[in-house]
Amino acid sequence: MPPKKGLSAADKRDRMLEIFHESADVFVIKDVEKLSVKRGIIAQAVQDVLQSLIDDDLVHCEKIGISNYYWAFPSEASVKIETEVKKYETELANTKRRRVEVESALAQHKAANPKTDERAKALARLNELKSRAAEVQGELAAYRDSDPETVAAMRAASEGAKLAANRWLDNTYSLLSWCKKKFVGREAELAKFFEENGLGENIEYLE
Repeated sequence: MPPKKGLSAADKRDRMLEIFHESADVFVIKDVEKLSVKRGIIAQAVQDVLQSLIDDDLVHCEKIGISNYYWAFPSEASVKIETEVKKYETELANTKRRRVEVESALAQHKAANPKTDERAKALARLNELKSRAAEVQGELAAYRDSDPETVAAMRAASEGAKLAANRWLDNTYSLLSWCKKKFVGREAELAKFFEENGLGENIEYLE
């Protein structure tokens, strides 16, 4: 014989909810577990199924003292279902109304823009112009380096870099002069050190 198929998650929820509705009583967790096992729900699944019903507001839970108490009355379930039905009916009515509005707008648009040869030619011409505009933008980007504003910005940046380089050269010569005064008699060593690091006395200022 094939193995007995277990209950689905939906079946477990329905059976546990029946326990509350049929008794209309308040339970502690031990009572829920005992009655659920009798309905075919394994003990290990009781907590998860119960929590899913609580999360969906189908079962209430209240902590009193050190114990949690659970209940769910049939009248509450019917009220909840009726509320949801009204909600979905309202959403359906709004969707239908919106559909009518969209279909009406679409019909008006088609009436105002009939598919004539002249309109087809105009659309084709528009697509051609869009394509050409994209090509021109590409060509413009290729010549952007020659743009007067770009060239002016590059020149300004170059001038700033030149001033900074000359300023650092001033600082280097000042440092070399200080070292010569500080380390008298070791001028040759200082000159060699600076030259090896590309800072010889023959470096010229940028013009």
